[in-house]
Amino acid sequence: MEKKKVAIPLVCHGHSRPVVDLFYSPVTPDGYFLISASKDTNPMLRNGETGDWIGTFQGHKGAVWSCCLDRNALRAASASADFSAKVWDALTGDELHSFEHKHIVRACAFSEDTHLLLTGGMEKTLRVYDMNRPDAAPRELDKSPGSVRTAAWLHSDQTILSSCTDMGGVRLWDVRTGKIVQTLETKAPVTSAEVSQDGRFITTADGSSVKFWDANHFGLVKSYDMPCNVESASLEPKSGSKFVAGGEDLWVHVFDFFTGEEITCNKGHHGPVHCVRFAPGGESYASGSEDGTIRIWQLSPPNADDSEAANGKATAGVNEVTTKIEGFHIPKEGQTEG
Repeated sequence: MEKKKVAIPLVCHGHSRPVVDLFYSPVTPDGYFLISASKDTNPMLRNGETGDWIGTFQGHKGAVWSCCLDRNALRAASASADFSAKVWDALTGDELHSFEHKHIVRACAFSEDTHLLLTGGMEKTLRVYDMNRPDAAPRELDKSPGSVRTAAWLHSDQTILSSCTDMGGVRLWDVRTGKIVQTLETKAPVTSAEVSQDGRFITTADGSSVKFWDANHFGLVKSYDMPCNVESASLEPKSGSKFVAGGEDLWVHVFDFFTGEEITCNKGHHGPVHCVRFAPGGESYASGSEDGTIRIWQLSPPNADDSEAANGKATAGVNEVTTKIEGFHIPKEGQTEG
């Protein structure tokens, strides 16, 4: 009897419509957290390790296309089809600010220093809001050549990158001048752009291709053709030796970064995969799908003592998450930072 190992993910239910964006916080004193955006209008916060639900941010009146947490996981932000971007207290779930736009907002990102919020969408305008003066008018960068699909910060908040819904390429903006300084050329529109944890690489998904760019010199480092159109890709943050990709074939693929060879193919979603992201420690990765679920997959364990480790971990995980959630909600002094 040959036993074939099948990856059993943690399945996170809760969203009633497709999950279109996922974002992991860095590791904080209370652990790390996962926020998800869904067309059901309700972003959700979870324990990043166990997938346990912590809370739902309620207030949007349209699909939420993008979500993020600041580096301390004290505030969350969301971008929505209701023409607004909202900032939330991640400890209480309260809405802190609502920034009105003139069209659908597709992307949002906190700066590394947590003082700024970047938004972009169908208006073809990137806006930067000052979190210390939320009532002040935002700074607007030069017009984007197309409708903004993704946006992120790099180079210690000196550079912004964005991609468009209706044309290829990733544009890099100088934050001081507000102008485009470089374009990373791709054939198809870039549906996912991720800056690696160490700031060395930009990982992009366009059409059926995953590309890795040097984040400092902007040269193309690797480009791999995928088995199908992929919507999202993420680089393993610790060793950088693997990456995951998901798309229209419903599967979550793990590849070798250096050779492009497929290592694992995870099946389980019942609809196209819209987003994949590695946890900050690289030990697991999450996928969000048209089927409304989030699945958290463990990266292949290195040795044969998996079953013992897994059994021990499952019970430890429950106790850990209880401690973390208690620690997450109780300290009131931490909220002043938000």
